Amino acid sequence: MKYLIVLVLIIGFISCKNKPVSQLPNIVLIMADDMGYECIGANGSTEYQTPNIDRLAEDGLRFEHCYSQPLCTPSRVKIMTGKFNYRNYEDFGYLNPNQQTFGNLLHDAGYSTCIAGKWQLNGINRNNPDNQDVNRPYHFGFDEYCLWQLNHPRKDGKRFANPLITQNGKDLPRDKNSYGPQIFANYISDFIERKAGQPFFVYYPMVLVHDPFVPTPDSPEWKNPERRYKKDTAYFADMMAFTDKIIGQIEAKLKKKGVWENTLFIFTGDNGTHPTIISSTNYAKVIGGKGFTKNTGNHVPMVISWPGFIKDKRVVKSVISFADVLPTICDAAGINPDKYKTDGKSFLNLILGKEDKIQDEVFIHYTPRWGNKKHNRWVMNDEYKLYRDGRFFNTVKDTLEKAPLSNLTDSEIELKLYFQEILDRKEAEINFSLNDTTFNVKY
Repeated sequence: MKYLIVLVLIIGFISCKNKPVSQLPNIVLIMADDMGYECIGANGSTEYQTPNIDRLAEDGLRFEHCYSQPLCTPSRVKIMTGKFNYRNYEDFGYLNPNQQTFGNLLHDAGYSTCIAGKWQLNGINRNNPDNQDVNRPYHFGFDEYCLWQLNHPRKDGKRFANPLITQNGKDLPRDKNSYGPQIFANYISDFIERKAGQPFFVYYPMVLVHDPFVPTPDSPEWKNPERRYKKDTAYFADMMAFTDKIIGQIEAKLKKKGVWENTLFIFTGDNGTHPTIISSTNYAKVIGGKGFTKNTGNHVPMVISWPGFIKDKRVVKSVISFADVLPTICDAAGINPDKYKTDGKSFLNLILGKEDKIQDEVFIHYTPRWGNKKHNRWVMNDEYKLYRDGRFFNTVKDTLEKAPLSNLTDSEIELKLYFQEILDRKEAEINFSLNDTTFNVKY
């Protein structure tokens, strides 16, 4: 009898890790551009209108401690591959074709895959090899794409009014009355319309709410074509509202097609808000920290909805990082962990309410390769942060990290020593891995 029980357990485990295609959840991952934690109403914003995102947070999961990288390309490379930046972040605006992304993994698992929005990974800014390759999104596992900055630099065409967008190998006709974010949202809606009868994966790295801060089609100024390019931080609120409107459009399409209940829907941001944006919240005035290592640089919103599986809507206190996203969606799709290498941990059990946390702290390695921003790395939890140079902060009491702690309590001394041990292990790992070709190390 006991052998029969063991056999049943083994079969159950195998079936869990190799789900029939018909049982796979749809996955939609939306990542706003330059939107810090403080920008959505559910996280305390009192300045911007985000009713759709707030409702998703209320009805699903709202993460209080999700950490990206402080800058866009480092975050994009990390979330797409599930690896720390020292393994594969070689240049700003570039992802080496030798990398495996969640697009590759989900495509191989039977998903129809789509990417729309901001690409900026071909290496066009630094003249990386084959940066004119319009097939690169296919190479990274996406069946279809609709993208800005695939093989054209920013100077050739903008992302908002009259955008220059490449769709499945061809540039779309320019139209001074078109609006890039709406083109991407419509493309995704059409993809869902066509693919609703099979498992699909949508990755939408948005172009909103990145600067320049300009009118949207819902702004009164849009009616005057000459004012569509007028830059003013006052338009950031309009861009936030349009972002939320797009979230509502995609949600409505998923519901209309009858697939909302079985769609793992994730909304996040790639890094902190632009430093010129000061946002009012119910706890403080928050200055955007994009590019910087203080928490406002990489503390981002994360809201998750999966109505058919999330039975306990709640606020998640566990700290997670962008390295954890790939293993989580692979876990949800039943992809065997043997098929990929990651520095992250799946938080699927957090989503399903089976665990309260997956880890006590996260490690961040940050090499900007952009501007004059400095290389750094640190270990942090929801309250404390230790940098490699020994600076130790209470990030709750000292949000701007102006006064490193000196007179430590016994518990703080113990925590700092523990964080230092992690940093020491990572330093040794980084030095060792310089020649580790099995993990595609680039440093």
